Amino acid sequence: MSRNVLVIEDDNDIAQLVRVQLAGLACETTVVNDGRAGLAESLARPYDLVVLDLMLPGIDGLEICRRLRAERRYTPILMLTARSTELDRVLGLEMGADDYLAKPFSVLEFAARVKAIFRLVDTLASPDSSQHTLIESKNLKIDVEKREVTVRGASIELTAKEFQLLLHFARNPGRVYTRTQLLDQVWGYSHSGYEHTVNSHINRLRAKIEIDPNSPEYIQTVWGVGYKFCNASGS
Repeated sequence: MSRNVLVIEDDNDIAQLVRVQLAGLACETTVVNDGRAGLAESLARPYDLVVLDLMLPGIDGLEICRRLRAERRYTPILMLTARSTELDRVLGLEMGADDYLAKPFSVLEFAARVKAIFRLVDTLASPDSSQHTLIESKNLKIDVEKREVTVRGASIELTAKEFQLLLHFARNPGRVYTRTQLLDQVWGYSHSGYEHTVNSHINRLRAKIEIDPNSPEYIQTVWGVGYKFCNASGS
């Protein structure tokens, strides 16, 4: 199945390398080298994925990510960054990027990340009929078929990755997951050094579904191990 991918990258060598890798994944690729033009193109028509550089002329990648996440249409975003600090990577995730790669990156890892994003989108588009279609815990409701989440009756907007992470927890209440396990089971890969990706997504989930994110009732920290989902009985 062919997919349409937009690459917003001002380094032509990297852009062409990415284009070659995406062609190997049966993707039709559009490359834009400027932030303003990239934002306009990303809003002009639907894309199956946006590969987004953090540092761009015109408008930077963080602002483009923020603008895309303000749209009703969900577009997966894989952010590329030459910056090495954890803060820069976390900022991208906080703005709503689904994943990121720090430059320089291996082409095999790039392909693995893209395929993991596509698998996630396909999974969300084709719910497993063998699973419960409505999950309820305390004031939280997850309609699996409609991909809708409500908390205390209010609709909560989640990205595809946030929804998949919450659903994974809710389907396995009480089970403790390490960050490495969550990377493997939700993101589809497990690489040392990327555990803070899990932390950032959990922090964003808590900010959306918890009354007090600092004292969560749903996604709780098991110190020294990882995280677990507490169901209505508190297990």
